[in-house]
Amino acid sequence: MLNLEHQRDSSLSLETLGSEVDKIHSHVAAPEAGQVIAVLGGVIGGILLFVLIGITAYLLYKKLCLFSSYEELTSPITRPPAKALLQNQSPSETQPKDTRSRSVPFIIPPTLHGRDWIKLMNEEQVQQDSEPYVIPQSGPRSSFHSLAGAYVVGTINPELYKFPEDPSETDFPEGSIGRLWFSVEYEQESERLLVSLIKVRKLQPPADSCSPFVKIYLLPDERRYLQSKTKRKTLNPQFDESFVFQVSSKMLFQSTLKFLVYHVDKQKKHHLLGQVIFPLKNETLTDDNKTVIWRDLEKDSLEAPSEHGDIQFSLSYNDYLGRLTVVVLRAKGLKLQDESQTASVYVKVSLMNHNKFIKSKKTTAVLGSLNPVYNETFSFKADQTELDTASLSLSVLQNIKGDKTQLLGRVVVGPFMYTRGKELEHWNEMISKPKELVKRWHALCHSM
Repeated sequence: MLNLEHQRDSSLSLETLGSEVDKIHSHVAAPEAGQVIAVLGGVIGGILLFVLIGITAYLLYKKLCLFSSYEELTSPITRPPAKALLQNQSPSETQPKDTRSRSVPFIIPPTLHGRDWIKLMNEEQVQQDSEPYVIPQSGPRSSFHSLAGAYVVGTINPELYKFPEDPSETDFPEGSIGRLWFSVEYEQESERLLVSLIKVRKLQPPADSCSPFVKIYLLPDERRYLQSKTKRKTLNPQFDESFVFQVSSKMLFQSTLKFLVYHVDKQKKHHLLGQVIFPLKNETLTDDNKTVIWRDLEKDSLEAPSEHGDIQFSLSYNDYLGRLTVVVLRAKGLKLQDESQTASVYVKVSLMNHNKFIKSKKTTAVLGSLNPVYNETFSFKADQTELDTASLSLSVLQNIKGDKTQLLGRVVVGPFMYTRGKELEHWNEMISKPKELVKRWHALCHSM
């Protein structure tokens, strides 16, 4: 019993001792936690105070900088007296000028007089004017002169800011005899061809004065034409007239417009100054597409045709591709065997080498015209080494009833081996001007 009571007292003493130790630990730990929190709060408060002081100092610095720059720009300007300026000027500067400049004055406001270089928003700069204050010379008044103390530092030339002119109005080839402007429309429902004659420029008349007018044909019908009004004493007539031709849609693209420009002299005689040929077969003609077209006048057709007629074509040779190009343009003065409207005429182009046939091509047939227009291009393969032995034959043929054809004329161009005269010159000029179209008229002959 004593042992049990002794053990119970011992356990009670141990529990009492543990509780006392816990109380001591709690009393000791509470002050240490409060100190840590106080230290952390002090550190954070110091950092926030430092940041606030820095922001305040930065804002004060920016405000001071802006204030100082404002004070610099609006500082008073000292100007030299007007008498000193007048004494420094030469007599020619003080005297008013009779002639007025057409340039526009460029003004600096008075608040910027005498300033150094100042930067602009786009990083450009304005240069300091090292010259003394200058009194503007007499010239055109403007709203800028109402600025008190403003002065002219330079001028702007309006000629430098004009829009470029239309090249067709200024770019005339050497030896030009004039240029014609017109437009063409076609109304499908009424089958009407509307031709607007606009103007002609840079005519070359045989006399000093010129009174031009224009005749308009719709080929192949050469018996009917429409005529413009006569413009008196001008080399650059402005017509602005409209003409109407009745033509079916089937015949439209087989037709060609021809403009003949004439000059009327004092004796009322007509002199042909030039012509324009405009085939319609390759054109897109609608009633809502009115495009202004210009063409240079040609004078080749002013010569009388030869006995069997003439043909015009262009030659070109590309030495890099080894390609010979022929452009059959038109013929004139043909002697048709059958002059009915159903008679058709075409051109056959043949490439020969040592009188050996290589290849031939044909143009489309044009109905019932003594002066057919083709404007068709053909190409042949021909090596540069073969040009001394090759030749081109152009034959004008007419279809007759049935399957028969009649030769109306023929011309051969080539080297010295085959040709002479104009035909040889045309061939040699083609070789000397590679990749360039060389155009010429040639007389047709009847030899086979």
